[in-house]
Amino acid sequence: MSHAGHAGGFPATALLPAVVFWAYLAAALRLRDPGGPGWAHGRTASFGLGTLLVTVGLLRPAGDFVGHMWQHLLIGMLAPLALVLGAPVTLLLRTLDRRTGHRLVHLLRHPVARVLGHPVTGLLLTAGGLWLLYLTPLYRATLDSPVLHTVVQAHFLLSGCLFAWSIAGPDPGPHRPRVPVRLVVLGAGVAAHATIAQLLYAGALVDVPATGAELRAGATVMYYLGDLAEIALALALLATWRPERPARRPARPTRSAPDPRPAHSRVPQTACHPPRSTHRRRPPRVERLGCQSAPVAPMAFHSRASSAVGGTWWVSRAFHGGGAAVRA
Repeated sequence: MSHAGHAGGFPATALLPAVVFWAYLAAALRLRDPGGPGWAHGRTASFGLGTLLVTVGLLRPAGDFVGHMWQHLLIGMLAPLALVLGAPVTLLLRTLDRRTGHRLVHLLRHPVARVLGHPVTGLLLTAGGLWLLYLTPLYRATLDSPVLHTVVQAHFLLSGCLFAWSIAGPDPGPHRPRVPVRLVVLGAGVAAHATIAQLLYAGALVDVPATGAELRAGATVMYYLGDLAEIALALALLATWRPERPARRPARPTRSAPDPRPAHSRVPQTACHPPRSTHRRRPPRVERLGCQSAPVAPMAFHSRASSAVGGTWWVSRAFHGGGAAVRA
């Protein structure tokens, strides 16, 4: 059974991704002006790929259940990851003025934003939406209501972006759980998607007006290609993971090796046996009348001392013996 709202014509919602991309591109070019902080080309390319996938998913006619599953894969799983890797929140904060940027930061730190940005919330919105769509009459209702079908597509796009951002978003998330917690939540999402795909393949507990062949084909697309999208999300998480390095502890003082000699043969380092100094001794100083003279060499000091002693002997001889010559 085909969707009534997509039998023909150009959907107006397909123009929205192009408008969003041009706004993103204008902001990125503004940052790349001379003197600006710059913006990575890879992020722009990733966001452009995401908008392209959304456009293809909207333009692709749903037709049967297989076409519907391709739409869900493009809009709800592949496009959100590419859009999130473009870091649109960071780009918006860099282009806004300071006052508006502070308001946006306070809004992102609101308790409601914290709850919505948690990976468990994203998992409940994405996986829970699938269970609600296929295990209740909701899917039948979307076949006859183009508005309801568009609302369901918007839900899968927004919930997919929220889940991808909470798992591997490059934008700053101050209250985002640690990587092990996000990996566990991602594993739970893989299990939930695999379970609903198996139920669709078996045609059990689902309320989907489609033939058995269509159910099996759509379930195959969801099972295998959905796993590839979730593997890409896990790789993006590992690529943005920066493990915390433990703080370096101060090095403990090293203990000297014990002396292997017996205690009675050790010579204590006392005043009688001071340790040998490796410093070069300074030459002695000669004091004259309380004034310090420049240091002299030991040989010069010995010569001056000898002269002084000799002069004193000649003065004594002249004073007592009446010598003719006196040496002062």
